Amino acid sequence: MNLSPKHRPTESELEILQILWNKESATVRQVHEVLEELRDIGYTTTLKTMQIMTEKGLLSRDKSSRQHVYFPLVSREACQQVFINKMVDGLFNGSAGRLVMGALDNKKLNSKEIREIREYLNQFENDQS
Repeated sequence: MNLSPKHRPTESELEILQILWNKESATVRQVHEVLEELRDIGYTTTLKTMQIMTEKGLLSRDKSSRQHVYFPLVSREACQQVFINKMVDGLFNGSAGRLVMGALDNKKLNSKEIREIREYLNQFENDQS
């Protein structure tokens, strides 16, 4: 799914998407229980947010049972790409390299993560040749 500006999730919507990406599908009650562990939020707020997300095309729901089960219509990768592109363009003057270097400067990486980054960069260089 291509995320047009009108379909881009807000911060609250991203929280709900994270839960649904991890669970694959859930009722409003199940999503609300996870959100309640993170912050003080009312059930009706969770319900209304998920209804708005359905209208925006971010979620769909199965109405076949008494409790509606929601699932994401947008992938984690599609959302990540939209927000990464926005960050690169807005904060790093279009330089993906600056974004990567900034991220690496501010994070302690373990040896496995460093190895994975090296492998990715090697693959990226090979694809560019």
